[in-house]
Amino acid sequence: MKAFVFPGQGAQYVGMGKDLYETSPLAKELFERANEILGFRITDLMFDGTDEDLRQTKVTQPAIFLHSVILAKTIGDDFNPDMVAGHSLGEFSALTAVNALSFEDGLKLVYKRALAMQKACEMNPSTMAAVLALPDAKVEEICASIKNEIVVPANYNCPGQVVISGTNAGVDMACELLLAAGAKRALKLKVGGAFHSPLMEPAKVELSEAINTTTFAAPTCPVYQNVSTTGESDPKIIKANLIAQLTAPVKWTQSVEHMVADGAIEFVELGPGNVLQGLVKKITPQVATSGKQQLINCI
Repeated sequence: MKAFVFPGQGAQYVGMGKDLYETSPLAKELFERANEILGFRITDLMFDGTDEDLRQTKVTQPAIFLHSVILAKTIGDDFNPDMVAGHSLGEFSALTAVNALSFEDGLKLVYKRALAMQKACEMNPSTMAAVLALPDAKVEEICASIKNEIVVPANYNCPGQVVISGTNAGVDMACELLLAAGAKRALKLKVGGAFHSPLMEPAKVELSEAINTTTFAAPTCPVYQNVSTTGESDPKIIKANLIAQLTAPVKWTQSVEHMVADGAIEFVELGPGNVLQGLVKKITPQVATSGKQQLINCI
């Protein structure tokens, strides 16, 4: 069985999607439609902008979504998933690719999510850090031991790699304790704020209204969501998990393990970068991995 996986924030690069725009009439049409929906030419920033342009959450999230979804819609029969999953933002790409969301609704929700998250970051200065070479349980224990600040596990990326998220002071305190406990590294990340933590509650409230008023259909194959880690097809459950995702950890390790348990033997990363291929290999070395960033056969 084949699983398609969709990357999240951090996979962006200048020039992403330009080859699609220039070689596929369908891709060009979808990119131009996106420019109209967003009210600005995101294609200019994606194709010819700067790294700084692309690092803005309000640009990064729709840019990665567009690259991933438009690629899925232009590769024809090569997009043949038995199951899909997306890392954080990538969950919206996955849902749109398998027709649980329309292209327009998916893009509108992603942009709403990006703006809401950016606003929440500005309200509460905060950060994230990657922790290497400690068991998940030890990271959880140390985060829970810090009582006067907020710091929680945010991304379970693969065995030995957990990202923590919280207030600046909370993350600093946790990093010190994690290194003392034997972590190989506890590296603060260049991000706008504490994603997937309680500090995203204002964004969650804002996004929940938009999600609840958007029409979702049953996807064409199960979507393994970050919150539940299991394959979901019920639109009501999918909506609830999407809302919960903003303040809950991304359980990527557990999601991949469940996909393999349910029969996945090949994982294809669809979108910019190859981070997810590396994580999948660390979680389940026995599976085949590959990626698509551009059209193989021009349409």
